Amino acid sequence: MNRTIIVARIQPDAESAVADVFAASDATSLPHDLGVRQRALYSLQDIYLHVIDFQSDPAEALRRAQDLPGFRQISADLKPYIRPYDEQRWRTPQDAVAKQFYRWSAT
Repeated sequence: MNRTIIVARIQPDAESAVADVFAASDATSLPHDLGVRQRALYSLQDIYLHVIDFQSDPAEALRRAQDLPGFRQISADLKPYIRPYDEQRWRTPQDAVAKQFYRWSAT
């Protein structure tokens, strides 16, 4: 399993609407098409965290996603609620992925 975390900004009180958008999308083939095994959404004030567990390489899945109609649809549906964390630097979904800088696991 490969985990990635997308960081963005969320509109105030938009959690329910965003969850509804993802629930509708998750009921389609899109998660399977991208190899998504699990997702969780978090917010803290205006910070939005989208934690995704992929079957394989997350960077490759995000690259493939941009060509899929379902991904373009969910991106459009989320536009009123979610915006890039750093709008000056954002070009692709990969630009919103948090960098892991420490990891620990129990042995």
